[in-house]
Amino acid sequence: MAGSDIVLSVEQLRKTFVKPFTGRKVEAVKGISLEVERGDIFGFLGPNGAGKTTTIKMLTGLITPTSGRATILGEEVPSPEAMGKVGFLPENPYVYQYLTPREFVSLCGRLNGMGGASLAKAVERVIERVGIAYAIDRPVRALSKGMLQRTGFAAALVHSPDLLILDEPMSGLDPVGRKEVRDLIVEEARAGRTVFFSSHILSDVELLCKRVCILRKGEVVAGGTIQSLLGTDVRKSEITLRDVADDIATTLAGLASKSERVGTTMVLEAQGDEAVKEILERALAGRAHVEAVTPKRETLEDIFVRKAL
Repeated sequence: MAGSDIVLSVEQLRKTFVKPFTGRKVEAVKGISLEVERGDIFGFLGPNGAGKTTTIKMLTGLITPTSGRATILGEEVPSPEAMGKVGFLPENPYVYQYLTPREFVSLCGRLNGMGGASLAKAVERVIERVGIAYAIDRPVRALSKGMLQRTGFAAALVHSPDLLILDEPMSGLDPVGRKEVRDLIVEEARAGRTVFFSSHILSDVELLCKRVCILRKGEVVAGGTIQSLLGTDVRKSEITLRDVADDIATTLAGLASKSERVGTTMVLEAQGDEAVKEILERALAGRAHVEAVTPKRETLEDIFVRKAL
């Protein structure tokens, strides 16, 4: 792949903190490497304490790496040249309470070198896009947490960055707000913008992302395309039976990885085709009725639990 197709490149990035007074070293990020391609929606995942926010702070120049390097469109991080190409939304955006969304987003635009009539038009456009045009001139202190999140998103978009770095962008939003932000992310990607975001909402990640990276204790434990991680193989199946006699219920439960029985109805989970076949043969031989056999493919949540916890 041509170098110009790599928007974000991270090579062996490390961050070690030294505790005050004790001098004890805490290695928060342990040599992670990843690449984000142009136009990607890239999911950055991991449990609390995995090192996601520390990594994002290094990528945005808020803290300095202990070692390793990162580049944004070939520009070293941190540098004014790299940051000028980034729109950043922190998990808890701080917006000056005495400003309105119009004033705050205008301030962020000026900090990125914008000005004049073009800035005024851009501010109105992005505030409309994030869905808070009706509150554009309200004091920020009167806004809800979700509206603050949208104001921060507008500030990240105002200067038309090449790369959006979003730390928990759905934080504090209700289901409708989450859908609207998801739609915004998809629209930005379709317009050619690259999106790198962290999230705990795995269903959103699976829906949005082409590629993901999963961290655990500061290390990459899984990564790649969603398709390659999930695969196409059916790992397990759910079998629902009714009229299961007592004399075969125990046998069937022993063949399943999980089982539940209510009266004469049983729901069993079987791993692999052979287990499904044997359960069905035993059930039919015992005159039970098969109501459903439902293949279950692995989800991103299954991978997350297996790899990161």
